[in-house]
Amino acid sequence: MARRVALFVTCLVDLFRPSVGFAAVRLLEGLGAEVVVPPAQVCCGQPAFNSGDFETARQIARQVIAAFDGFVHVVVPSGSCAGMLIKHYPELFEADPEWLAKAETLAGRTRELSAFLVEHGGEISASYPCRVAMHDSCSARRELGIHAAPRSLLDHVDGLGRVELKEAETCCGFGGTFCVKYPDISARMVGDKAAAVIASGADTLVSGDLGCLMNIAGRLKRLESGVRVYHLAEVLAGMTDAPGIGEGEPT
Repeated sequence: MARRVALFVTCLVDLFRPSVGFAAVRLLEGLGAEVVVPPAQVCCGQPAFNSGDFETARQIARQVIAAFDGFVHVVVPSGSCAGMLIKHYPELFEADPEWLAKAETLAGRTRELSAFLVEHGGEISASYPCRVAMHDSCSARRELGIHAAPRSLLDHVDGLGRVELKEAETCCGFGGTFCVKYPDISARMVGDKAAAVIASGADTLVSGDLGCLMNIAGRLKRLESGVRVYHLAEVLAGMTDAPGIGEGEPT
């Protein structure tokens, strides 16, 4: 049965990898959904929130809440942005009953993409005959408890062989503003993550978070690993003909 679904595109997808948004639309339309991208949506406010600028984060959150008002389903192709809407918007308005109610309503209607697809019986018809490793972002795994959903979807891709990373639960070092505030620590963490990807024997790395993927892809390219990097949605939607993340870009 068709349903209207609002897509929260995310800043990184909009600015750096629009194909992730188109892949998400293809997957949602495969459920029979009418996909709407509210034009008034803005950044989820995570950078301000993580930096302790809660007033700015509240101003941004109010605009996002208003932009997605009235939609029964809000889907986000990012664990970190979904975590912001689901977990942290209500925290921001704990002292404001009116906006707390609105934030909780949005939170209850919001799902990360892979979780939504599994909940609503999304069928995967893509083919990708490669060995694929899945990276879980900290927000998806720790905040939202998402682990099985993306793996279940990957297991339905024809020809795909899934491998697990050693210490898969370990952060890649991106962490939004973390990589800017603590570059040396971040560099060591992504180095360890890239080494784990190479050791897994995977041809391709996927994740549901573009920030993590851009971070890891950069290190894998500098190591001349040959590992391709795609967002989970791109593999599930069969949109892997285009260059992977970081391919053809300066090191």
